[in-house]
Formats: sequence, structure tokens, C-alpha cells
Amino acid sequence: MKTNTELNSRAFVLGLDGVPWDLIEEWVGEGELKHFGTVMREGAAGPLTSTVPATTPLAWPSIATGVRPDKHGIYGFRRLTENYTHQVYTGNDVKQPTLWEMLSPAIVGNVPMTYPAREINGTIVAGMMTPQIGEGFTYPPSLSDEITTRIPDYQIALDWSQYLDSKDEFLPDLNALVQNRRELMRLLMADDDWRLFFFVYTAPDRLQHIIWEEDILLEHYRYLDDILGEVMAYVEAHDATLYIVSDHGFGPIEKKVAVNRVLANEGLLTQRKQKGVRGTLSKLGITKDGVMGVLSRLGIDDEMVVDHLPQSVTAQVAKQIPGAHFLFDVDHSNTTAFVYSFGHVYVNDTRRFEQGIVDPTEIPAVKRQLRSVFEGLTDPETGEHVLRVTDGKEEYPTDPTAPDLIVEPLPRYDIATALSEEIFTPTPMAGNHLPEGIFLAWGSDIAAGSRPTDATVYDVAPTVLHGLSEAIPDNTDGRVLREIFTPESIPATAEIREKAYAKGEVIATVDEDFSDVENRLRGLGYIE
Repeated sequence: MKTNTELNSRAFVLGLDGVPWDLIEEWVGEGELKHFGTVMREGAAGPLTSTVPATTPLAWPSIATGVRPDKHGIYGFRRLTENYTHQVYTGNDVKQPTLWEMLSPAIVGNVPMTYPAREINGTIVAGMMTPQIGEGFTYPPSLSDEITTRIPDYQIALDWSQYLDSKDEFLPDLNALVQNRRELMRLLMADDDWRLFFFVYTAPDRLQHIIWEEDILLEHYRYLDDILGEVMAYVEAHDATLYIVSDHGFGPIEKKVAVNRVLANEGLLTQRKQKGVRGTLSKLGITKDGVMGVLSRLGIDDEMVVDHLPQSVTAQVAKQIPGAHFLFDVDHSNTTAFVYSFGHVYVNDTRRFEQGIVDPTEIPAVKRQLRSVFEGLTDPETGEHVLRVTDGKEEYPTDPTAPDLIVEPLPRYDIATALSEEIFTPTPMAGNHLPEGIFLAWGSDIAAGSRPTDATVYDVAPTVLHGLSEAIPDNTDGRVLREIFTPESIPATAEIREKAYAKGEVIATVDEDFSDVENRLRGLGYIE
């Protein structure tokens, strides 16, 4: 490996979705994770604070760009429109240059929010949110055929909803998925022409959503540790610096908190009245849950409905059949505020929404009221507060259309947007996201035993760029984690250079059927 005074020209970013710092620290301390332990002794290690909210579609673009969601443009899996519908976000919505566009040639594998694979100097295999293996799955396009030939059982993701009641089948299928992901990594490793190698394993997140049992988690983490050992050998052979990051942490959950029901109980949100077709169906006892129950007994599930009916048809039916959907069953013409996915709270103002009723001048007062309501909510069984509230304008300062507030669940709770009858309900999920993920770094430029100070996901990109003596965009929100580099190394001594942020070209919206993607997300509790 090179000496500390020579320029390190390569970086390998290994992403582990949903890995929490406390589990890694605990199991390394107990001697369970050999290679993680080596990195922590010989390199840098510490917690990595996620985005607000702490979730995959916001955090991975933030890791890749070094900026907050208001700059890179991704707020979730789906975008809210002015007429209260939503559209799926894709990689084309990322407005900020990514690491693989600033460092080339690059190899990118399975990073969420990279579909459709865009043309770069290098290779991309799109990750989470890819509808299917086919057009847009890889760049160059010919790589798709090579993957299906070399790894015939390769899958983008599992349909998680089918495992909630059959967890015994889940682990073998998940293990097969991860093994095929590892084979993809090995296939990409055969190409030595890269300056950046960025590869993500999303399995830890998926496992922990469905199972939170220590012996099962530890077995999976041992396998991740084995993968890490293989990556370390590869990195060392290529004189690269290794960065290991997770987009957020994780922890067990017990209850869901129906945040839109909270607003309804306070008179701030109004459900649609049961009149016309809805009223007739309601009197007959016909609801969305009831309809799906009947269809289920006939062997027809929601996936089949979505697959065989156009989105416009299903949306219209959803508006007519009574239910508890957080958009379709809300009377927006009589609603002051509502909560969209991932706890994004919107004041229903006249400037942003077609049926808005709040004058923009009244938004600050409404926000104060909303904050009081959410922060004051307590679990009747324990008396504990259950929600944390962040001001959206402070968290996303450059975007005038950003959410007004963000509500996040405190540990052991999850947020539900559905208009359920009760605020607190049991959850079928075992675990959910927490803010504290991991940051580790290893290489000849990295100080042994060092620890990053207050590191966030926004710090990864500028640190990787500076570690390769590259300038960082001048609108970057993160900072270079200088403290992890050895004092005599070039990254520790060189001036941090900035360059003017160059906004990328506008890319056309993807015209694609994302029904299968949405089913996978629904199975993980990400959408309702």
C-alpha cells in the first residue's frame, strides 16, 4: 500500500442500509464481528446522523451528493402534487451532482434511487425503486443481459408483504437475495478501471423491518462481516480508501401512531362525507377494507388489482369507496393540515394546493398550533411523549414548497398516515428507522482509532472528494471530516477546495409502471 505522503486516487464506498451504530459497537466489543473490529482499530469509526426524517430515499441521495433534500430534490418515495395525488420519485429527480458524476470512471451497484441508470463514465446497476430488470436497469444497457446470464436468479427486491405472515420462508429467500447481490458485487469487481466504487446492501434494513430477534440479526451481521472482509482485501489490493456507511439506524417498535387521526380529533383535518356513491356504499357497509377482504377470499390481492388496472382507474375507485386513506378520504376543502408520507406535515394553504383554505400569512400561527398538538401527544398506557417535531423551513431552507413540519416517532413507535379510528394501534412490523447509523473508514490515510465528530450523512460526499484531492461543490451542506485523516497525510494538510455548483440537465419524467415497486414498499410499511 502507498505511503502517507502519496496521493490516494481511489475510494470504495460500501453502503449497508439500516445498520445502527449501537449494534455494531456492541458486537465488535463482544468479538463477534472480526472485520468490523479491524476497521475500528485500524481506522475511523463512529455514529452517522441521518436525514430528517431518517429514511432511505432521502438519505442515500444525501450521502451521494452532500446536500439536504431541499437541494437534491428527493423527499420520499413519492412526490405530493398540488391536487393531492402523488408520483413516484426516480433518479432523474436528483438535482445535485452525485459522487459517481464527480469522480470517474465509477462503478455503482444497487444504490437506492438510481433508476433509471444514467449514462456516466463507468457502470451503474440501479437499485431500490427499479421496477424490473430491463430498460433502465443498467448502464451500459448491455450489462443487464450479462447479469441475467451470470446470475440467473438475480432479483431487485422481494415482495415483502407476502412474508409478514410467513416469516419462516422469509430468511431463506432473503439470504438468497443477498448472496446474489454479492455475486453482482464480484462481477463488478472484475473491472479494475474505476476511481470510485459505490455498492449498497439493503438487506439489513429489510430484515430488521420484519424480524428483530438478536440471534437472527447477529447471524446476518456475521455474513455482512464476511462480505466486509472480502471488500477489505479488494480495497487493499487496489490501494483505495474504504468508507462504510449506513443511511440510518434501526430499533424495535411496538406501536403505530396515526398522526392524521390526531389532526382529525383536533378538528384540523376533515374526512370526506359519505354522500353520493360513497354514502350509498357506506350505508351498505362497503369499505376499502371490506372490498379487499372479499377479493382476498376469491384469491385476488391488492397487488393483482394494481397490476391489472390502470393507476387512473384505481385512484378513481379509491376516491369513491369509503376508507381511511390519508389522501383519498380527506376533505381537503375543509382541512387545515395533513401529514403525508414519512411524517411530512403540510399546512393546506391556498398558494400550494388546489383546495387550500389557509392564507399563507397564517401559516406560522398554524405551525405553532400543529407543533403544540404533536409534541403534546402522549401514550395513554405509559404517559410518554411519542413524537419529535422539526420545522421544515429550517431543515429544508432553500425550497419554498418543502413540508412545513416533520414529525418523527420516538424510539419504539412508528408513524402511520392512515385515518384509523384509534391513534395508537399495534404494528405488524418488528423494527423501524432511528437516526443513528454508522460511519467507518479504513486506509493508509485514515488515523487508527480515530472518531468522526458529529458526523452526518451530508459529510460523506465532501469527505470522499477531499480524500481524493478533489474540490467540493460550493453549495455542499456537509463538511470534510478532517479529524479522521492521519496528520501527515495529504487530506489532513491540503486546503479544502470548492468549485461552483453545476446544476445538471433537466431529465424527462420516467413513464413507467411502478406498481410492483409500490407493492414492495407497502410490504415494508413504507406506504399505505
